[in-house]
Amino acid sequence: MRILQGVFQMNYIRNKEALISNAKTNLTKKARAVALKTIEHALYSVDAKRLLKSKVKIEANQLIAGTHSFDLASFQNIYVVGGGKATGAMAQAIEDLLGKRITAGLVNVPYQDKHATRIIELHKASHPIPDETGAEGAHHMMEIAENADHDDLVIVLISGGGSSLMPMLRDGVSLHDKRELTEKLLRSGAEIDEINTVRKHLSGFKGGWLAKKAYPATILNLIISDVVGDSLETIASGPTVPDPTTFAGARSVLLKYGLWATAPASIRSLISDGCKGLAAETPKAGDVCFEKVHSAILGNNRTAALAALEFLRSEGLNALLLTSRLEGEARTAGPILSSIAAAIASSGNPVQKPAGIVLSGETVVTVRGKGCGGRNQELALSAASIMQNIDGAVIASMSTDGIDGPTDAAGAVVDGESIERAKRLCLEPEAFLANNDSYKFFSTLGDLIVTGPTGTNVNDISLVVVL
Repeated sequence: MRILQGVFQMNYIRNKEALISNAKTNLTKKARAVALKTIEHALYSVDAKRLLKSKVKIEANQLIAGTHSFDLASFQNIYVVGGGKATGAMAQAIEDLLGKRITAGLVNVPYQDKHATRIIELHKASHPIPDETGAEGAHHMMEIAENADHDDLVIVLISGGGSSLMPMLRDGVSLHDKRELTEKLLRSGAEIDEINTVRKHLSGFKGGWLAKKAYPATILNLIISDVVGDSLETIASGPTVPDPTTFAGARSVLLKYGLWATAPASIRSLISDGCKGLAAETPKAGDVCFEKVHSAILGNNRTAALAALEFLRSEGLNALLLTSRLEGEARTAGPILSSIAAAIASSGNPVQKPAGIVLSGETVVTVRGKGCGGRNQELALSAASIMQNIDGAVIASMSTDGIDGPTDAAGAVVDGESIERAKRLCLEPEAFLANNDSYKFFSTLGDLIVTGPTGTNVNDISLVVVL
């Protein structure tokens, strides 16, 4: 199969051979190899440039994106703006497609992005904590949007990470204050939609404000979703779609996680004013600015999950996509996955061996310890104990952007011998889990999955393989 050859040539997992060799038995080595190759297949399926080129076409001077079609001759100018971890590759692909039809553009990308463009400026900024260069890029995008007229097309490239990469503060809130609160929210265990509810109400860009500035131009959103359920208002905090959340909701999120009393005074002042109607709410459904906004989702975590399922079946495994909406605490999800592995090994439920179970979504970590790690590493660590002594059983979990939490790893892999190996190295899994120190645990064990930034972002993918 051509698609499989592409996976192996790209070799996303840099330490794949080392991860395979860490297994104690030949059966577990094989299970690790299957799991890691499945991940690479899933990553290939959500390559940002591939996705855009496969879903956006020009036919007879019509720009076709999903169910939307636009007569290119009817536009005086075409502008490209946006931001996210995948938007460097997306900008490159849209340039390849439209070429000199693009009048101008600017897209905020992470500092490590290595894509090159000719017309669209790739403006590098910080993620997940916003910085001044991100704010500068957002202001330039707002200027482009404001200059667009009724006969112009604004193409907005959006992917996961866009919320942090496109900061534009309002009403006295400083970048320092927003960074401080963002760090606390990321460590609180809050869901991404809760975090974005707060972010949108501190922003003059997100929560529909970009669409407000671009009106009456036509907007085409090209989106790679990193949000479970593909909620448009949540992906990159929805800069061009109606925002159903409110200042009151933002205040409730901060109260829920015990952050209201310690939030910077400027943020509490803005949110309090908003709750009283003294600060403008984000644009809502029914606002005229959304009448010419069109959106096409090019790929999401289900795209990756289905590709993983296809590969497992091609390898002769009885494969099942259990869910593409995995959420909740990572340390709670891990034991569920390992219990599934144990059930398959002992009773053939929910599928007979050789088996592959695919799950995708995005868990959270409530940070209570002082260690370092990411949600996929914590999920794998919490799964390890229940899998003890099951030969040929593997759980692998990783973030598709290649960055799991504040680490240089994408995730981790465990098998039935991981606990035994850890104890030989004097590693106590429970202590590392209690300290949220999964990175050090797996670094010592040699079982971190390392890809580097992948240039895409569609949540996480987790696999259970039992041979």
